[in-house]
Amino acid sequence: YNLICKNKIITAETQEKNKKEEFYKEWSLSSCGIYTNYHRPESLPVDSLYRDVPKAIQDTASLADLSWRELFTDSLLVKWIEVGLEKNSDIQTARLLTEEAQASLQASRLAFLPSVSLAPQGSLNSFGGTNPTKTYSLGGTAEWEIDAFGGLRNAKKGSRAALEANRAYEQAVQTQLVATIAETYYSLLALDRKLDITRETAHRWEENVRTMKALKRAGERDDAAVAQAEASRLEAESAVLSLEKQIHELENSFSTLLGIVPTEIERGRLLELSFPEKLSVGVPVQLLGRRPDVRQAEWQLAEAFYATNKARSSFYPQITLSGSAGWTNSSGAGIVNPGDWLLSAVGSLVQPLFNRGRNISNLKIAKAQQQETLVAFRQKLLDAGAEVNNALTQWQTARKSLELDRRKVETLETAVRSTQLLMEYGNTNYLEVLTARQTLLQAQLTEVSDKYEEIQGVIGLYHALGGGSR
Repeated sequence: YNLICKNKIITAETQEKNKKEEFYKEWSLSSCGIYTNYHRPESLPVDSLYRDVPKAIQDTASLADLSWRELFTDSLLVKWIEVGLEKNSDIQTARLLTEEAQASLQASRLAFLPSVSLAPQGSLNSFGGTNPTKTYSLGGTAEWEIDAFGGLRNAKKGSRAALEANRAYEQAVQTQLVATIAETYYSLLALDRKLDITRETAHRWEENVRTMKALKRAGERDDAAVAQAEASRLEAESAVLSLEKQIHELENSFSTLLGIVPTEIERGRLLELSFPEKLSVGVPVQLLGRRPDVRQAEWQLAEAFYATNKARSSFYPQITLSGSAGWTNSSGAGIVNPGDWLLSAVGSLVQPLFNRGRNISNLKIAKAQQQETLVAFRQKLLDAGAEVNNALTQWQTARKSLELDRRKVETLETAVRSTQLLMEYGNTNYLEVLTARQTLLQAQLTEVSDKYEEIQGVIGLYHALGGGSR
């Protein structure tokens, strides 16, 4: 029994000793952290972000170096982007958040200055019906916290980091907005082109119906062939209506994105577009400086770093100087005694004693939050690298597919011309000509889809590299 009691006593003493060691460890670590500045972590996976990117397109120059006005040369698109940057609700909200962060930084700077307030007082006192006695004082008070242990300093640096994070967020919203406006605009152009091809397809099927009816009257076709041709014509006309509906809805969505009432969107033509033939992605480390969302994540990490430093400074005393000065009548007889100056000065030092556990808990919370922002920063960097890889692959694949589409269209155009010549001078009938034309129209639709895929790849790569902020 005595042995068990002794073991319990030893265990309790050991636990108390461990708590004390933990506290002093936190105390000693805090002394080396309250004055340090944020530095970027060295263990970032920067060099391996790009996968299978040829060295030829990894250069110090990058597609993101171009302003959006240089990349998008369509004057109508430029006009719509300008409207969106002015009226879009998301970009307006981001700008207001930046203004809030600027005000917070200004408040943290003013915390270094003494707070001054005026406190004039006056009173009238009368006892037993005597003449009232006038008492007055005209004075002010001032209080100044001496930032000896970095509390105010880290708060100011944290506010600056928060401001930079909001500025980066504003740029991230702008880059996303520019990319979305451009992608939606080109989607409208692609739908316009598909609508033209589909209308031509419907017209060809209408000719086919007339041909089938004529062949039926000549006894060369039956009712089934005519009905089949009529069904194909109706299907093409239904596709025309569906495309018109999509265009109308997309125009409404585009107007909402711009922050204007739904209206008809003035635009160019898909076949008149031109983009750079060669694109450069730069080096991976440039994503740290060009991608606004990556910069935002790093500034949030810096903000959490200074919040941890501020939590460490809570272990140290708070030193405050205060004083007051004023003019008062010492006896209350304002006419007999004109009054004199009243001065006072006080210095105070507040050392936390009984909130040790709360300070340690706050420090642990701040450290955990700092690790959370570090994990988020690394993940944001990985996501940025993946977006670059995906956009580059999309662009490269679309260009190869588009080249095959162009060769296929050229071949089918030759086939249509040959079939027409054979019909005029040989034994080929008109149905074979219609079939060749229909195959050509389908190939042209595929070419439009791949052209839009290429445009998406360019826009996606530009946005993934951090372009569009200027």
